Amino acid sequence: MGKEDMEEEVVRLERESVIPVLKPELIGKLAQLIERENDRAEFEKLCRRMEYTIRAWYFLQFEDMMQLYVFFDPVNGETILKQRNMTTDEIETREIGFLTNLFKMMEKSSFKLLSDQEYEVARSGQYLLNLPIEVDESKVDQDLWKRYFREHPQDNLPALADKYIIFRRGIGEDQTTDYFFKKKVDVIVSRVWRLLLRVTRIDRLFSKKQAMSKKDTKKTDEVYEDVEEQSIPVKRIRLDQMELSIKNLLGKMTIQEPTFERMIVVYRRASTKIKPDRGIFVKHFKHIPMADMELLLQEKKNPSLTPMDRVKFLISAIIGVVTLISSLAIPKADIWVVVAILSGVIVYCAKIYFIFRANIATYQNLIAKSMNDNQLDSGKGTLLHLCDDVIQQEVKEVILSYYILMEQGKATVQDIDLRCEQLIKEEFGVECNFDVVDAVRKLEKLGIVSRDSIGRILCVPYKQANDTIGSTTEELVMKAQAPTGP
Repeated sequence: MGKEDMEEEVVRLERESVIPVLKPELIGKLAQLIERENDRAEFEKLCRRMEYTIRAWYFLQFEDMMQLYVFFDPVNGETILKQRNMTTDEIETREIGFLTNLFKMMEKSSFKLLSDQEYEVARSGQYLLNLPIEVDESKVDQDLWKRYFREHPQDNLPALADKYIIFRRGIGEDQTTDYFFKKKVDVIVSRVWRLLLRVTRIDRLFSKKQAMSKKDTKKTDEVYEDVEEQSIPVKRIRLDQMELSIKNLLGKMTIQEPTFERMIVVYRRASTKIKPDRGIFVKHFKHIPMADMELLLQEKKNPSLTPMDRVKFLISAIIGVVTLISSLAIPKADIWVVVAILSGVIVYCAKIYFIFRANIATYQNLIAKSMNDNQLDSGKGTLLHLCDDVIQQEVKEVILSYYILMEQGKATVQDIDLRCEQLIKEEFGVECNFDVVDAVRKLEKLGIVSRDSIGRILCVPYKQANDTIGSTTEELVMKAQAPTGP
């Protein structure tokens, strides 16, 4: 019960270039599709050699980033900086170097910088969180990202980019089924309030502003129309869209919100000249509902009353004052009637306050849940995870591209892209936006593909590819460690 009684809002989010299949499953499935047993063995060996080689290529880049992060690790970075006694310019040069490597890592791992449009879409709805959340800007450093983007300018930076950098990857859905009695009451009050504004024509004061907003949205829609095919449609089902009926008000309802499956937040706390803080926080989260995304922002202000709660208090106060004055103006006013009315107003205001306190408790529970259940890692652990993630993604792209060339012959880059995406959909039942240009570049670097006179790409056979790459260090180590016979 519930979902069919509410309108569905469709949110479109840009698809990332990522293969959503585990590497062992991908290699196993591709090997099964190869008919000859000898070719199958050579292919599996080639996959191992590709991974070992690509891992070696990235090792130095990863090592450089990890060495730079040592100075900005919030745990031990301050102590190491004091020991090195570096100048401000030397520290800032290392900061920019670390952040440059981090952005490259995010791009290779198919993480996207959260856009202003996505942030506004997220803020336009409510899910489990029903309180306005604001960042305490005095506690967040705003100099680090300004310096970085002066040296590395980017287009369409989100409004939060001076305080936080938020990366996201993967789109999903989260559903919650409950009675939601408090939220249903808020929906009824909100609709009554909007009706009151419409009846009194006060809403006309805001109509011009809303018209301008719709005009801007139309322009934005035109900009994104060209990339609609590359986006993923996900549904948002909210209580404020429900039909008011006895069944809905008294029964369980199911609400649904799009989620970012992986989110990484990078920021620095504010500091003073007397006690500078150079620590850079890198926090990794999973399965975050878009409408509750503010929970991830660190250094938040304590929640306050919602605008609707303030309106309720104001109206209650006005009613109480008007009632008191009207009652006292009557010569033979019954004091008990006055007391009863004022008591009712006070009880109503107390009810609003206690609902607010209940929302605060819910907010604190959500904070604890996001920290305990949804936070995957932070700091060095997140960076190490990203390093391995980049390698796994690159290896899958290279393996899949080579297999397509081996099994289907010469092809253009566009053909490889299309065939790879078709294979993933046919064999694994999932869609992906395949980044084939970088994969072909790596195959060329490995020396196992070439181009003909008209630019088509062709590859060498499995055995020749293995001979071209040669034995890797890992294979030599494993061979040396293998037990020898008597």
